[in-house]
Amino acid sequence: MKAERLPEGQRNVFGDPIETCCVDPMTGYFRDGSCRTGPHDVGTHTVCAQMTSEFLEYSRAAGNDLITPRPEFQFPGLKEGDRWCLCAMRWEQAHAASKAPKVYLKATNIVTLQLIPLSTLKPYAIDLV
Repeated sequence: MKAERLPEGQRNVFGDPIETCCVDPMTGYFRDGSCRTGPHDVGTHTVCAQMTSEFLEYSRAAGNDLITPRPEFQFPGLKEGDRWCLCAMRWEQAHAASKAPKVYLKATNIVTLQLIPLSTLKPYAIDLV
């Protein structure tokens, strides 16, 4: 199997170079700490979010258990306070259910804006000054 080439020069929702989301635990579709994406990322793991217990329980109830470690997928299991590159549509579903976690916009991929308007994300931003 041919290794997927990492996309170069990806941008955040402001059009600036994307910042690192988290390296402990190591996040991202490419497990490089960034919410970069590529053609094989069908889940669009582009929203850098800070986990809350409320969101983690919501996600588990919706069929996506982010709490239980899955070493076979290099997944450590998440806890409150961890940052993680979430699937954009999962974040949007949580938003509709009033369970969305806060986001780091400077580490959220601009591709997210194809699915979620910036005006929806901004009230959840942790990194706006």
